[in-house]
Parts: sequence; C-alpha cells; structure tokens
Amino acid sequence: MTTQPWTRGRRIGVDVGSVRVGVAMCDPDGILASPVATLPRDQVTESDKVSSDMSEILRLVAEHEVVEIVVGLPINLAGKEGPAAVLIRQYADRLAELADPVPVLLTDERMSTAAATRRLSERGVRGRRQRAVIDQVAAVEILQRWLDARRAVRG
Repeated sequence: MTTQPWTRGRRIGVDVGSVRVGVAMCDPDGILASPVATLPRDQVTESDKVSSDMSEILRLVAEHEVVEIVVGLPINLAGKEGPAAVLIRQYADRLAELADPVPVLLTDERMSTAAATRRLSERGVRGRRQRAVIDQVAAVEILQRWLDARRAVRG
C-alpha cells in the first residue's frame, strides 16, 4: 500500500466505522472531494465472502473507473496506532485483495470526524440528520486532506 505516482482519475475516500462506512469521491483532476454514500457496515468473518459495504465500494470503483482508494487510518493524537487501526488495516487489506489492481492507500484520519461534526454543526445540521451523513462528511474530509497533501507534493 505505497503511494503511487499521480495519474489523472477519480479517487474514492473511505471512512470505516464499526457501524457505518462513509464514502466520498473526487473529480478526475483530484481537486474536490464530494460525499457519495453512507453504507451499513457488515461484519463478515469468512474470508471467501464479501461484505455488502465492500461490494458497494467495488461497484463504485468499477462504475467510475476509480484509480485509487484512500482509507482513513485512525491514529491517536500522540501519533500512535491503537486497536482500531489494526481493524482498519485488516479492512484495507481485504479491500485491496478484492479491488486489485486498484491500489488501496491508508492515510492519517486524525480529527476527521471532529472536523466533519464541526462543519455540519456550522451549517445547522444536528441530531439524527447529522448522524445520517457524518460518515460521508468524514470520508470527504479524509479524501480532501489526502488530495491537498498530494497536490502539495506534486507541485
């Protein structure tokens, strides 16, 4: 899961939670991330089965000719990975197997949900309405930060 050279194309951002998975996508030039969906998270334990959330991500990858999948990795404020990061790495590894040859990349998602919550609150979205879209907005935050960092590196 190394960083690939920049190529034009859509990227999908994924915020994996224990209950829901938020999905965002960017334009082919990698300028702007937009929300796509909130998917219920399936807990599939048999390696030969594909969860419905991964199935939907794979469908989006194929439909939109996605060139990279960016998954948020939870890192604590001290910069360390905890138990949640282990589970996200497992999810990303399984997604990488299924999405091959589309690369799956991990990126620091520190504070993405907090930033998403703040953005929604600033726009007056609260309570049940906020819970329905928070994962999508967190996925947008993850993907947009990744795009901005890549843009800074590539000049």
